[in-house]
Amino acid sequence: MAMARSSSARSSATRLLYALRLDSTLSPSQPSPLAVLVFENGQQRRSLSAVAKAKEEEPWWKEAMDKLRNIGISAHIDSGKTTLTERVLYYTGRIHEIHEVRGRDGVGAKMDSMDLEREKGITIQSAATYCSWNGYQINIIDTPGHVDFTIEVERALRVLDGAILVLCSVGGVQSQSITVDRQMRRYEVPRLAFINKLDRMGADPWKVLSQARSKLRHHSAAVQVPIGLEEDFQGLVDLVAMKAYYFHGSSGEKVETTDIPASMEALVAEKRRELIETVAEVDDKLAEVFLSDEPISPSELEMAIRRATVARKFIPVYMGSAFKNKGVQPLLDGVINYLPRPIEVSNYALDQTKNEEKVELSGTPAGPLVALAFKLEEGRFGQLTYLRIYEGVIRKGDFIINVNTGKKIKVPRLVRMHSNEMEDIQEAHAGQIVAVFGVDCASGDTFTNGSVRYTMTSMTVPEPVMSLAVAPVSKDSGGQFSKALNRFQKEDPTFRVGLDAESGQTIISGMGELHLDIYVERIRREYKVDATVGKPRVNFRETITQRAEFDYLHKKQSGGQGQYGRVVGYIEPLPAGSSTKFEFENMIIGQAVPSNFIPAIEKGFKEACNSGSLIGHPVENIRIVLTDGASHAVDSSELAFKLAAIYALRQCYAAAKPNILEPVMLVELKAPTEFQGSVTGDINKRKGLIVGNEQDGDDTVITAHVPLNNMFGYSTSLRSMTQGKGEFTMEYKEHAPVSLDVQMQLVNTYKATKATE
Repeated sequence: MAMARSSSARSSATRLLYALRLDSTLSPSQPSPLAVLVFENGQQRRSLSAVAKAKEEEPWWKEAMDKLRNIGISAHIDSGKTTLTERVLYYTGRIHEIHEVRGRDGVGAKMDSMDLEREKGITIQSAATYCSWNGYQINIIDTPGHVDFTIEVERALRVLDGAILVLCSVGGVQSQSITVDRQMRRYEVPRLAFINKLDRMGADPWKVLSQARSKLRHHSAAVQVPIGLEEDFQGLVDLVAMKAYYFHGSSGEKVETTDIPASMEALVAEKRRELIETVAEVDDKLAEVFLSDEPISPSELEMAIRRATVARKFIPVYMGSAFKNKGVQPLLDGVINYLPRPIEVSNYALDQTKNEEKVELSGTPAGPLVALAFKLEEGRFGQLTYLRIYEGVIRKGDFIINVNTGKKIKVPRLVRMHSNEMEDIQEAHAGQIVAVFGVDCASGDTFTNGSVRYTMTSMTVPEPVMSLAVAPVSKDSGGQFSKALNRFQKEDPTFRVGLDAESGQTIISGMGELHLDIYVERIRREYKVDATVGKPRVNFRETITQRAEFDYLHKKQSGGQGQYGRVVGYIEPLPAGSSTKFEFENMIIGQAVPSNFIPAIEKGFKEACNSGSLIGHPVENIRIVLTDGASHAVDSSELAFKLAAIYALRQCYAAAKPNILEPVMLVELKAPTEFQGSVTGDINKRKGLIVGNEQDGDDTVITAHVPLNNMFGYSTSLRSMTQGKGEFTMEYKEHAPVSLDVQMQLVNTYKATKATE
């Protein structure tokens, strides 16, 4: 049967075309006419007569869904994520030449589309792309490694079906590897591990594998054995197929498959047995064959690894060197063979018509449309909204409903992303990641076709830990300045903008110094606005430690209508582990305060909690209970009760024994053992608590909890203490109470600044 192909068909591999074609070459004895159902990439399905028979068992979308994978690439900073993605795009034919992350040619990697990313050699924004490998469609999101951009990893993993965790064969399992792995667990993402940089001095993949088992609690085993290491790294032995792979050509594009070198047969046999034993522990079918001492065929082992990986009971470990173009093609085969199809992953929505009842989505194009907006970007043509379609089909020109706002929107333009390039498409179905233009929404909104009112569960957004005061240098650029801040706030849920009520300064808050520096730099580059920046400020919080009563009457008479409002009640700390930071409860019996004034009282208390009396920082973990009050027939108003609430909290705040909470960071640092004494001494000086100390070759790895306020300028002092050989990473752990002397110091500084104003 002739294959129907077209060039446009090849470019859009997952949209289905129905092409009916009469075949004139048929002999009279054959049934005529014979129609052919064709995929847009030219893959022939089968005659309609055969389809009719199989229609009940196999719906039209089955092949498209079977040949689709959605994966993310995540890792600790500098493990080689973007380099790996660059090679994947090259081997799958999406790009035609390879560029390095910090390329001397000034081009930079494809997925680092921002100038800042290319200059600094780091990924700042996650970038989406798609490619085809052996007839399969793979959607890929390359995510940042730096902890300051953790939200990018968080939202990518929220919408993906599988992931590749990249580990450095020299650095091993580092602090950010642990964070990323924790995020993958949170969103229940099946994953492969890829031990990268086997060509580097000191590469030891077996050490990394044992670290993954101990530190990350991975149930994992290698599916490959490297042939040589460091400068002798030549190729890989596949433990499933029992073949050796060598990579030739200028960019490693030619893969030569040969027999296993005789010198490695003993090691390979041992590692294959280890792989089979590890998988047999979690897969009953393989365990049966293994225990009966029958030989295990490559296909049996492959199926067992797939079942265990999709069930998140096993993590296959691949190896290679992305920079040296070795091991990427077998990893792509692993993505196809072992990571789940979209319909193999359970996704749940909350039914808004049934009190947020949990509903499992079918994940097929046959159901009603359910799509999640997981990332926003300001493009050249307006807001670009990235959507993951969980169910149904979306077409250009369709009307869709934003369940969170109730707005009905027409889809003006539908595109697929390739880093910062886009390709227009007419429709997309469940399992795909696409982007739409001109749709006004927020990150985390759910879209449907109107037949259901489902919302997807939102992602975890960490609280910002650091603030800066920013102001435009020239008064004329105020409009552009606020436009930039509004856009960044919409794009990044961890970036917050506020106004300091006392000083009138604009305060930006984020996940760390680098995070805020990048945004100030982006304001300068993308909006041509120079901004002055104040000293970084730590986001302290205030809280109360005991119950305190309040009884406050706000009374003001100044000719005409006065103000009258009395509130009575108590404040108390919320129990530990509470999901909310602020609770208000109205326990007034009767109409001592008319019910229409209660929202104004709650608003007053909320406003008062924005700025505590100790150091002017927000108050959290507080419960306010209103038990009584009084109103006046003429003089009571919303304003009077709002002011009464504000003054009531201030009146009883001191009696509740308030204290200050500060952000504490989890710091992991690595330095040569000879400097261990001075490094630990310095952490103690910074009031850090050392919780872990391990030996890694000639280096010491120290884990500590250190207050963020004491970490400014740490990179400089660590370099000087260790002759430039020390390195560290830190991430937010929690807000914890400060010591009494620090509290006194902070309160006195706050009072002094108030007095000078």
